[in-house]
Amino acid sequence: MLLINVKESESLEKALKKFKKKFEKTGVVKELRSRQAFEKPCITKRMQKLRAVYKQKLQSQEFQG
Repeated sequence: MLLINVKESESLEKALKKFKKKFEKTGVVKELRSRQAFEKPCITKRMQKLRAVYKQKLQSQEFQG
């Protein structure tokens, strides 16, 4: 269960924004989407490796640039 502390002077939009941010961090939607279709473990590992290579490439460009 998510708890969001809202001050009296805070607007509803700000409270919703906080809720959405916390909800996204929990990873519920991401997990739900991954469960909709089965993905073989080898494909999952391959995608993780590709993401890691991409992130590493971005970081190396930041340090050089």
